Amino acid sequence: MSAVPDPRTDGIVARIVRVQAFQILLVLIAIWLVFAALEPDTFASVGNMRLVAQNASILAILGVGMTFVIVTAGIDLSIGSVMVFSGVVGAKVMIWQGGDGWGTAALGIAAAMVSGLAWGVFNGVLVAKAKIPSLIVTLGTLGMALGLAQIITKGVDIRDVPTVMQSEIGYGNVFGNVPILAVIALVFLVVGGVVLHLTRFGRHTYAIGSSEEAARRVGLKVDRHLIKIYAISGLLSGVAGILSLAQFGTTAIAGQSQTNLNVIAAVVIGGTSLFGGVGTIFGTVVGLFIPAVLQNGFVIVGVQPFWQQVAVGAVLVIAVYVDQLRRASAARAGRNKNFLLRLWSGRSTSTEE
Repeated sequence: MSAVPDPRTDGIVARIVRVQAFQILLVLIAIWLVFAALEPDTFASVGNMRLVAQNASILAILGVGMTFVIVTAGIDLSIGSVMVFSGVVGAKVMIWQGGDGWGTAALGIAAAMVSGLAWGVFNGVLVAKAKIPSLIVTLGTLGMALGLAQIITKGVDIRDVPTVMQSEIGYGNVFGNVPILAVIALVFLVVGGVVLHLTRFGRHTYAIGSSEEAARRVGLKVDRHLIKIYAISGLLSGVAGILSLAQFGTTAIAGQSQTNLNVIAAVVIGGTSLFGGVGTIFGTVVGLFIPAVLQNGFVIVGVQPFWQQVAVGAVLVIAVYVDQLRRASAARAGRNKNFLLRLWSGRSTSTEE
């Protein structure tokens, strides 16, 4: 006699398999296995995995803020420029203070975070109160923040970074050989995941992304919430700016031109819908590691790294296409359900009569 399947178990498994983040995780595992088979001694080494994690850490912090923004059906193109501006302000404050200790570093860290927060609030007010599309607002602040950073530095990168920043944060390790940057990123990812998935703030974020008008009608303070969302994105850009300064020892003004697009691509690849209302921090992490692993693997096997852009672009297009198919399928299921409910309601009425 065949065993009777448990519909609850089948439902859970089926839902997991259908989640785009899980599907992208399988793609990431496949990519890793291919490179590991081609260069097992180099690519699959602990040292190389440590390098990949360190390189993805700063983008992961930016990805947390971008996930919140895109879940609300918005976009933030300014994160790369705000990151540069915050790093410049932090570096200038540390030069003004002088010294190589934690006191000087703490002032620079605070200045960078406040700078990023200010840009985020500015973006949020324009989006929520002035009703300017987020694409236009953040495209404008992208240019403004980068231009001001170049004005402050006169176009010359600042390289006077306190020693403690590089030795303890940029290249520091904990638990033996774990990069401190990766640990910091993990903390932000965990906190972001808890806030998005397990708090009222997160539920309101999903509600606004699903239908801003419906959220207003049930009493949510949508404008205030949107300002907070963009403030979070700006604040995390400030954090990323000071961490980049610690890692590279320079403000790298010209080195962040593709950061915003890379982060947006990673978030969308991870299953966060550009139409809002859908997304996970876990998916963002998976989406971030795909380009990081591709770039690292291409370098190791001797393939031109330009192919990374081709591969990531292809995965991005496929991810958006899958999201559209999922939304269309959900819409059809909703229409069919409503039709059956109306049909059943009509039958029930005729039976009573």
